[in-house]
Amino acid sequence: MSVATAELVDYDDVIAAYEPVMGMEVHVELSTATKMFCGCANRFGAEPNTLVCPVCLGLPGSLPVLNGAAVESAIRIGLALNCDIAPWGRFARKNYFYPDQPKNYQISQYDEPIAVNGYLDVPLDDGTTFRVEIERAHMEEDTGKLTHLGSDTGRISGATTSLADFNRAGVPLVEIVTRPIEGTGARAPEIARAYVTALRDLLRGLGVSDVRMDQGSMRCDSNLSLKPVGAAEFGTRTETKNVNSLKSVEVAVRYEMRRQAAVLNAGGTVTQETRHFHEDGYTSPGRSKETAEDYRYFPEPDLEPVAPDAELVERLRQTIPELPWLARKRIQQDWAISDEVMRDLVNAGAVELVAATVSHGASSEAARAWWGNFLVQKANESEVELEVLPITPAQVAAVVKLVDEGKLSNKLARQVIEGVLAGEGEPEQVMADRGLALVRDDSVIQAAIDTALEAQPDVADKIRGGKIQAAGAIVGAVMKATKGSADAARVRELVLAACGQSG
Repeated sequence: MSVATAELVDYDDVIAAYEPVMGMEVHVELSTATKMFCGCANRFGAEPNTLVCPVCLGLPGSLPVLNGAAVESAIRIGLALNCDIAPWGRFARKNYFYPDQPKNYQISQYDEPIAVNGYLDVPLDDGTTFRVEIERAHMEEDTGKLTHLGSDTGRISGATTSLADFNRAGVPLVEIVTRPIEGTGARAPEIARAYVTALRDLLRGLGVSDVRMDQGSMRCDSNLSLKPVGAAEFGTRTETKNVNSLKSVEVAVRYEMRRQAAVLNAGGTVTQETRHFHEDGYTSPGRSKETAEDYRYFPEPDLEPVAPDAELVERLRQTIPELPWLARKRIQQDWAISDEVMRDLVNAGAVELVAATVSHGASSEAARAWWGNFLVQKANESEVELEVLPITPAQVAAVVKLVDEGKLSNKLARQVIEGVLAGEGEPEQVMADRGLALVRDDSVIQAAIDTALEAQPDVADKIRGGKIQAAGAIVGAVMKATKGSADAARVRELVLAACGQSG
């Protein structure tokens, strides 16, 4: 039975009758220089099929060579998730045919993952935490990417042409799999989103991935089943594939809870299957869910076992940074800012950028102002994440220093930052090339004032007659004449003095 024959159940009624059980599988592309088993560049956005070689294309006679940096990243992920690191393990071949998998099998870890038995204490909005148990984190390679043309949905159904781009084939992946997540009750969708959010922040803090869900470098599959309240046995689960935003994770879980409850209430049986998430808030059937036996796993004969020694593991353990949410609490106290301000900075992805700018000598107030306002605006205009803007915390700190030294006004500083974003060089170079330094020579300013007063004699008479507020028109004319490079406060002082008035 489908939702076509049964309405979605009200969420409160779902919670009254059923207990949700979740499982999250998150695939993370690692930010290594090269792919998992070959020397091809690991880079997003290149022309299709330009970052390929015989190994990642699966051509006969080619042999894989394991990327050591990817192994170290996987170990660091496992350690950050409080996992045990396996001292020995093998890769396996996961066999299936699909056009985006050149070899017709995927090299992955099956029964011998690199990291097992961990947990992540996930911070929730109300200040509490929820522990999510991690079953495993294992290494594998990504597939290529298919583009389906001619269909309304962008999926293969209804498409007239399909294009295969193998640039992504062989990119290093770590898949992080939770144990069944129980006891969430009505907060299940919230906790699902909070878990993926915390995992994204943790991985970004480790520096192992750019975790860009919009570009597919972090992809979430959410598993969900319902069981009657008080029952011991799990219900049949569905797996919603490749959910690509934090909000969508929450929406997908909530929808599946309501859909499955409708099926069960109508006397139907939930089908074990994969499902597609649609951005307007619902899921649709994909394919029947395979079991491990369907993939015919067997050990990869062309790769040696992975055997990290204890000394390497301990060395990598020392590189694990403070948990991002704990660092934010400390930073919030140091900056003496409200929960609301901190939440805005977090939502903008600005906290780490502000902190880095402060480390380069800027005040926290100035750093927050630039990243949290002007640069957020620039990121929104370019429709990119704040962190990928072509400007560094060191460059923002340099602009702040120029303002503090009186060499730039805030208005001129915005133009300098725009120049940096446009690739015109470092802040001081942009300032010089654009002629943006503040004019400090009173004689230059006075000459511009005299010209403005002569051009607007009626305004000059008003100022001389005591209407001090009329000085704004002359100040504006001077600022225009100097292209904003004069100090507006100093201009006002000189205008009033020239008209026999004082401030």
